[in-house]
Amino acid sequence: MLVLLPPSEGKAVPGRGAPLDPAALSLPGLSRARAAVLEELVELCSADQDKAREVLGLSEGLRGEVAKNTGLRTAAARPAGEIYTGVLYDALGLATLDAAAGRRARRSLLVFSGLWGAVRVDDRIPSYRCSMGVKLPGLGALGAFWREPMAAVLPEAAGDGPVLDLRSAAYASAWKPKGALAGRTATVRVLHAPTRKVVSHFNKATKGRMVRSLLADGAAPRSPGELVEALRDLGYVVEAEAPVRPGKAWALDVLVDEVH
Repeated sequence: MLVLLPPSEGKAVPGRGAPLDPAALSLPGLSRARAAVLEELVELCSADQDKAREVLGLSEGLRGEVAKNTGLRTAAARPAGEIYTGVLYDALGLATLDAAAGRRARRSLLVFSGLWGAVRVDDRIPSYRCSMGVKLPGLGALGAFWREPMAAVLPEAAGDGPVLDLRSAAYASAWKPKGALAGRTATVRVLHAPTRKVVSHFNKATKGRMVRSLLADGAAPRSPGELVEALRDLGYVVEAEAPVRPGKAWALDVLVDEVH
């Protein structure tokens, strides 16, 4: 099973450590695209911080994020699972998984990124700021930029198993599974059970806990249907809608009582 995750806006800043080694990142088919985005981002942030802040959609209080981007090639790097923070990653709790669950996380989790395209949680990256919704002057909208390289690389990464897609809309724009792979993909909404409304903050926490539960349990579903059963066995209330025609994904609604 492959699990697609969004990154976090906020990121931990490593202390000391070796810098980024682009050649060591997984999914080497994305290397050329990664180099293009990295070069464009560093150049933008080094040339004009005010323009860079506008392009990146950052407030005046986040001006330091622009300065951080100028040093991405030499900054300390750490595993992506340590760099990404926030509600989903707090609930996922990668650092507290046992050894077997940790190995499963390294095999099955893929984090999407405006800068890197997609990385595994043990890929060493520096802290950065560049969301998928950014339009870089020389490359355009990153969601569109990444579609071609992602389409060439990710079907192989997905293999023959199910894909659990937990990405937000901006990151989902960079790659949409097609054909038979779409039929093995399940997207997820988290709904407040009494009102049937989509929840916001608790959405991320629920998704993080779901992934942690699957990893800790050692679940190995071979299809979206088996994934639904695995989640129900773990105590989640899941309503599933199978695709009615080829090329469409499964739609899963996870019902929760808490909304905060």
